Amino acid sequence: MRKLFAILALGCSLCMVACSSGGGKTVTRIDTNSTTDLSGKWNDTDSRLVADEMILSCLQSQKIEKIIGEMGRTPTVVIGKVRNKSHEHISVETFVKDMERALLNSGAADFVANSAERAELRSEVADQQGNATEETAKELHQETGADWMLTGTINTIVDQEGGQSVIFYQVDLELTDLQSHKKLWMGDKKIKKFISKDSVKL
Repeated sequence: MRKLFAILALGCSLCMVACSSGGGKTVTRIDTNSTTDLSGKWNDTDSRLVADEMILSCLQSQKIEKIIGEMGRTPTVVIGKVRNKSHEHISVETFVKDMERALLNSGAADFVANSAERAELRSEVADQQGNATEETAKELHQETGADWMLTGTINTIVDQEGGQSVIFYQVDLELTDLQSHKKLWMGDKKIKKFISKDSVKL
């Protein structure tokens, strides 16, 4: 009987330790600007760094600087579609927001809401016409038209053998004049990642 009680007591003790340890799971908060690459796939660091570098490259190109100088004012840019043609599920919306932030923070250009956002804004302005006071209601047909549109694609090439793989990312962006449809700038950013582990699932 004593042995039985001893075994039960030991079992309860082990159960309490296991429960208190959370099943071996540890959560640690880290700096959101830190570089983390657990799976080797596209992540928040890639999105932020690519957006910053490509927007800077665009606005500092000699041709764009010359055009801005000839305009004599700050150009207005709208970000169009950025298509994910890669093999991964990539949050394109996050990448677009990173580009908008980089564009706005550069001070070299303004940007306006995209087509989906404009539809929601127009609905709100239209609703104000019959519901808001005359002093506060925003007028229709007073939007700022964009001068240029930025569009792009994200592509990948995967080379895999056994437990090793290489993922090649290429982001291509184009800046187009909305009046003439002329291509004003084209840029690309390449990222290559080598992944080595026992089992790679892509």
